[in-house]
Amino acid sequence: VCSSDLEYKSYLSGMSFKDLRSFTEMMRSLGYPRQISMDNFRQPNFPLVAEILIWLVKRYEPNVNLPQDIHTEEDRVVFIKYVSHFMATKTRVKLNPKKLYMADGYSVQEMLKIVTLLYNAVKTNNANEDDNNLNEHSFDISNKISELKQARQLATDITLNGARLYELLSMEVDLRELRLSAIGRPLEIDQIEKGLTGKISNIETEIRNTENKLNNIGNDEANLQSKIDKKRGELERNSKRLKTLQNVRPAFMDEFEKLEGELKRHYETYTEKYRNLTYLEQLVENYDRQQQLKIEETEDQLKRMQDQMKEEEKRLFNQSDTFENLIGDESDVEIGGKKAPRVIGGMNMTDDSEDGSDYITSGSDIEGEDIAMTGDEEEDSDEETDGLSGKDSDDADF
Repeated sequence: VCSSDLEYKSYLSGMSFKDLRSFTEMMRSLGYPRQISMDNFRQPNFPLVAEILIWLVKRYEPNVNLPQDIHTEEDRVVFIKYVSHFMATKTRVKLNPKKLYMADGYSVQEMLKIVTLLYNAVKTNNANEDDNNLNEHSFDISNKISELKQARQLATDITLNGARLYELLSMEVDLRELRLSAIGRPLEIDQIEKGLTGKISNIETEIRNTENKLNNIGNDEANLQSKIDKKRGELERNSKRLKTLQNVRPAFMDEFEKLEGELKRHYETYTEKYRNLTYLEQLVENYDRQQQLKIEETEDQLKRMQDQMKEEEKRLFNQSDTFENLIGDESDVEIGGKKAPRVIGGMNMTDDSEDGSDYITSGSDIEGEDIAMTGDEEEDSDEETDGLSGKDSDDADF
């Protein structure tokens, strides 16, 4: 007893008592023919699970073909896979195949998903429909697409026929008068006989024309057969002529082959020369590129030399200005605490004082020194001027 209680508790661990009770009540309300108790799923019971699944799938799609053989393990696996795939594609209900294959309390949890969906649908429509009619419903609309197209076509036909009927009814006012006048007019036997005779003659004419066409079918068939035979003969003659032309070697074929060989040699020569010409052009381009680079380098070097010469010229010009200023400063000599101005040539003083004669004498001495120095400076300045003029001339020639 204790072992059975433990097994029952372990069984209940897979599902709750509430789930099992809800499952049994829903199956009973859906009209399942067999009584389901709580002890049915105490041990794995695959035949019962398979029977319930078949019944539930039939409620969704009565015309579905399910595998009925569940005696071997492979058959059971195929059955579980088919049911899971069917419910996933038709009802969007995802089932766990492993739990269904266990056929115990865990399988009840998976079957409860399907039963809940069916029970809610039946509960919603229970107010207007009986339970017997529910067995005939199909929740799959994929097989109703053809009926939907047919319904659309019928709706279009109804609309067109209604419009046509409306037009005809609008003409009923005028047609009623004509119909009544025709009915009220007395019948004339002569006119009736004349009309019937005309109709009969027309029908007889159509019959004769049809008979003539039927008689002419044989002639037309013979004409067509003769044309076919004629075309077939022409085809055979042309085929023979084509074979003859293919076998005969033309007279100009030798010359053609000779010219073809010469053309091949000329083409090889042309290819070789064109390749050599391309190579030489590439060499010329490389040489021109190198020469252009050398010219650019030479121009850059000459520009640098020109800039250096201009800087040197400016420096020499500044040195010449500094030297001339220095010469002007040395020409002023102090005599007796006073600066004596620069004197060129002799000076005659009217004063006969000794101081004045001394001053004149000393001034003449200073003048001689200044004159001598001035001559040397002029020579140096002339040399510098010649050197600068020579550089200017060199720059002009450059």
